[in-house]
Amino acid sequence: MKTAILLAALALAALPGTGAMADPLRIGTEGAYPPFNFINEAGELDGLEKEFGDELCKRLEADCVWVVNDWDSMIPNLASGNYDLIIASMSITEEREKAIDFTRNYLPADPSAFAALAGAGAGVMTGKVAAQTSTTHAGYIAASEAVLVEFPSPDETIAAVRNGQVDAVFADKNFLTEAVETSGGELVFVGDEVTLGRGAGIGVRKSDAALKEKVDAVVETMRTDGSINAMIDTWLGPKATKF
Repeated sequence: MKTAILLAALALAALPGTGAMADPLRIGTEGAYPPFNFINEAGELDGLEKEFGDELCKRLEADCVWVVNDWDSMIPNLASGNYDLIIASMSITEEREKAIDFTRNYLPADPSAFAALAGAGAGVMTGKVAAQTSTTHAGYIAASEAVLVEFPSPDETIAAVRNGQVDAVFADKNFLTEAVETSGGELVFVGDEVTLGRGAGIGVRKSDAALKEKVDAVVETMRTDGSINAMIDTWLGPKATKF
């Protein structure tokens, strides 16, 4: 989506002892990466990260506004003040840490995988491989023997395999699973799984150290009390990596 979409502000319950936050928190996400974040049939933001972010705001005693942006504008929009946090399956990497800060990871590092047309064989992993622009997946392919073909959105990477533009797509396995399982055998996983990065963290401006500290404390509580694991079970299944 080229224009940021402001979704409904959510007035949420208080976390005892935290202290209410005076201004609404604006949370940036992509809205195009199911099951983590996506627009459902009712036209509303949905997914694991929407549930996580809403619970985060509840515990912070904060009203929240969700902002949907194109992936490649996420960090620039955070830096320019269009929102306060990024919750968009953004892997914590040294390169990104030069521009923004991250909380501790709210999702553990999960396997990434290659998918291709059935019968293609694992050799496609060294051919033309699609990955979403400005992701750890694109970086991994760029450093490999394969030819990287970048696309702005995750759905376009899968479409490129189907229409023959590329030999395979490389992305989070949890994202690719639905496409593979609903393809009627057209798409299959090929080759070995790869684990990248240090998991997904919440992006915060470097100037917002106090906000980062508050959010970090809530993330740690949600990790240790099993809240995040329960969400992972709901959205990714019981076999998914957990804390």
